[in-house]
Amino acid sequence: MTDIKTLLPSVRSCQICAPHLQHGVRPVLQVSKTAKILIAGQAPGSKVHASGVPFDDASGDRLRAWMDVSRETFYDANKIAILPMGFCYPGTGKSGDLPPRPECAVAWRQPLLEAMPQIKLTLVIGQYAVKWHIGNARERNLTETVRNWQAYLANGQLPLPHPSPRNNIWLRKNPWFETDILPELRVRITANLSTRSFQ
Repeated sequence: MTDIKTLLPSVRSCQICAPHLQHGVRPVLQVSKTAKILIAGQAPGSKVHASGVPFDDASGDRLRAWMDVSRETFYDANKIAILPMGFCYPGTGKSGDLPPRPECAVAWRQPLLEAMPQIKLTLVIGQYAVKWHIGNARERNLTETVRNWQAYLANGQLPLPHPSPRNNIWLRKNPWFETDILPELRVRITANLSTRSFQ
């Protein structure tokens, strides 16, 4: 098993998607061998590409509110790892940001996950992360997968919609997300940030 310190320089200098990236290469991720919580997201947006800080945008503000954690805790790599499906900003298409480049997950995801053996809880955010992490166990669409969230907890996974402001309509249509899932999310975040393990 390769360790994080060996992997990171290779990840940060990766060029495999360079010909397809409209705005150039800038891998954005946060990893540590001691992290207990993994945020499996989609891909950086334009603001994150500019800052180089994961979830440094309105989506991040909402995600931190969902988790009920401070920026200081959120950006403590020793506690929380952030590993999007694509590490670089893919650019924009006709209806918003393009999907994460698939080459990234093929090349780096499994080695990085194996180098983080302390992960106990994975927040699986959006359809691309759900497809990779939950695979054939997922429901027919993201809404139904999130609605069936209890089925994935035994594997330490909690599927979530993307916290983007573009999902405001979805959140209004699905009030059960805030009433049923967010309290459980916060309980598990608190437990995994503490020294004790969640039972």
